[in-house]
Amino acid sequence: QVQLVESGGQLVQAGGSLRLSCAASGRIDSRHTMGWFRQAPGKEREFVAGFSRWSALYTYNPYYADSVKGRFTISSDTAKNTVYLQMDSLKPEDTAVYYCALGSTVIVSTLPRDYDYWGQGTQVTVSS
Repeated sequence: QVQLVESGGQLVQAGGSLRLSCAASGRIDSRHTMGWFRQAPGKEREFVAGFSRWSALYTYNPYYADSVKGRFTISSDTAKNTVYLQMDSLKPEDTAVYYCALGSTVIVSTLPRDYDYWGQGTQVTVSS
């Protein structure tokens, strides 16, 4: 069983920065895909960023949604089994609940249905 726990969400002013963390535990295959998604009230869950890991040493280039490209950065610390989402130049439209997810696709998928495990989410609110 895999567990994902997000943290780091909070209220921040527009133009500010936040770093979200996703701690993973359990049996995780060395080949997997990690993704960050977000869901705003009344909207569908949307892909934010992700990467595919093919081995303990090799991580495929990360992929970003156009709306966050150049502002958000996904990274990981394999020793801590933790994935991060560094969010800079935040905008009010970035306000949402942010989720991390684990899947087994070979390349990064932007579709929620391709991910098998999800965290509980962390709220990010950006004030104008």
